[in-house]
Amino acid sequence: MNKLAYLTLIWCIQSPLWADARLPEAARRQIGITVDYDPSYVTLSYPGGDVAQESGVCTDVVIRAMRLLGLDLQKAVHEDMKRNFSAYPSRKIWGLKRPDKNIDHRRVPNLQTYFNRRGWSVAITQNPADYLPGDIVTCMLMGDSIPHMMIVSDRKNKEGVPLVIHNIGGGTQEEDELFSFTLTGHYRPKLP
Repeated sequence: MNKLAYLTLIWCIQSPLWADARLPEAARRQIGITVDYDPSYVTLSYPGGDVAQESGVCTDVVIRAMRLLGLDLQKAVHEDMKRNFSAYPSRKIWGLKRPDKNIDHRRVPNLQTYFNRRGWSVAITQNPADYLPGDIVTCMLMGDSIPHMMIVSDRKNKEGVPLVIHNIGGGTQEEDELFSFTLTGHYRPKLP
């Protein structure tokens, strides 16, 4: 490798414009294992708690993938909410008076707040090239009434638009859905 290629590689790895390309592969491991969608409230162990691997919701895809890469969102979100509860929408949306380690990290608006607080937010555009493997996008479903979360894949459709990995109802899937819904957030995680 020549010096210019080496320096370019180092810049890309250290640059905030570089997504964590390990995330799609970590999420893809759930395909065929998480085969159901179940939004039920469940009491979880802490830290490292999870619902049954066979089921979950869109956020569980992100939670499980990040946990494989060294970030326990259950613990991270809970600790941040304990210190900064008023920064999160839990009181306004769900009427909570304190953090709940069983559910807070499984709610899209809470994860959006956590990602924003970490400085992971990047611009929402309609340009497929702006969405890198490992980015996380949020959107609204069902007439803009249900928040949803997806991981941008390292695979693309024939037009060059990245696929997404998510659980929208039938278990974890990799699908051509990036621009199918109204995007509400675009995040580029910085993982350990």
